[in-house]
Amino acid sequence: MSHASRSAASHYDVVILGAGASGLLCGFTAAQRGRRVLVLERANKVGKKILMSGGGRCNFTNHFVEADNFLSDNPHFCKSALSRYTQWDFIALVEQHGIAYEERSHSQLFCLDSAKDIVNMLLAECDRAGVEVQTHCEIDTLEAVQDDTCRYALTLTQGGQRRAITCTSLVVATGALSVPTLGGSGIGYDIARQFGIGLTERRAGLVPFMFSDSMKALCERLSGLAVKVTAACNGRSFTENMLFTHRGMSGPAILQISSYWYPGDTLHIDLMPGTAAGQWLLDAKQHNGRMRLRTLLGQTLPKALVTELQSLWWPQMAELPLAEMGDRALEQIGAQLNGWALKPSATEGYRTAEVTLGGVDTADISSKTMEARNQPGLFFIGEVLDVSGHLGGFNFQWAWSSGHTAGQYV
Repeated sequence: MSHASRSAASHYDVVILGAGASGLLCGFTAAQRGRRVLVLERANKVGKKILMSGGGRCNFTNHFVEADNFLSDNPHFCKSALSRYTQWDFIALVEQHGIAYEERSHSQLFCLDSAKDIVNMLLAECDRAGVEVQTHCEIDTLEAVQDDTCRYALTLTQGGQRRAITCTSLVVATGALSVPTLGGSGIGYDIARQFGIGLTERRAGLVPFMFSDSMKALCERLSGLAVKVTAACNGRSFTENMLFTHRGMSGPAILQISSYWYPGDTLHIDLMPGTAAGQWLLDAKQHNGRMRLRTLLGQTLPKALVTELQSLWWPQMAELPLAEMGDRALEQIGAQLNGWALKPSATEGYRTAEVTLGGVDTADISSKTMEARNQPGLFFIGEVLDVSGHLGGFNFQWAWSSGHTAGQYV
């Protein structure tokens, strides 16, 4: 490409696709190093997912962040970035901007006022570092160029106008397939394919379950009811609230375990976490023999749920006092209370998923720089990569950490 044609196409050191959490943080990190940076966003405003997260309060990180809080085909990939830019680094930035925040259960940190505070902070940092941020941008073409100072050429449409842009480093921060209404898309995967970079299987994560059998009707009847449970599947378990919905089950415990569930798997729900329910029932039989089982369970579980369990598990013995129920029967009910085995028919899918599991194969990306191994100057950060966090601020921390890491090398 000649010098004349390059100036006709505006040239940047760094072009970042996506003005979400990882893209904006990467943008000002790179610009602080003297890079000329352009961030392109296809939606009408930046940080849409940040704005709706945490019920509009943005669970921006967690006090305790470890590699075990993330899912990836390579569980070690996230370690380098997470140690280079930690939760404490981001908290320091939040405090520097005077943003009020609070710690909730499980060490989750939320804005006290509004998620807008986080977006405004990121934009203020971009502004101060001289980053250009443009919305309403659709990428039309992207190609690699053989040139020492310019590696990529893009054409895009913005407000009906075509633009040609070249850059030395291109950062893909396009997010993934979850919540398409907030701008989720698969363009990052298309770019990976275009440059021969591998993809791992993708599916919805942190997502509610649906049922198609008699459980669907049960969930509909209990819709809106929450109960603290331990949800377990494939060797992982989470103890938090479970919420019945008119489609199935949701709530933190369910969202967390959904990332470890595959179609056909059995889900185990412990309705009395920390209690050996069988022994507890046998003890109650000794001390409160005249009580009915539903009355006893109604002391620890919501009565509407107990009514449903009764018709499922002990309909013939519903009116018997505990003293007249056999030990074996009580032990069996106890086992079900501690391990209610359920088979979801599916998850609600990307429409309501908080993250996309899988993505750009980390085997093809340097964990130290976020750069593609086979394609100099092409970087992938945030959710587009095969790194997904648990619920609780971990996906944002991955966005900050991976964005900062790439920002050091673009």
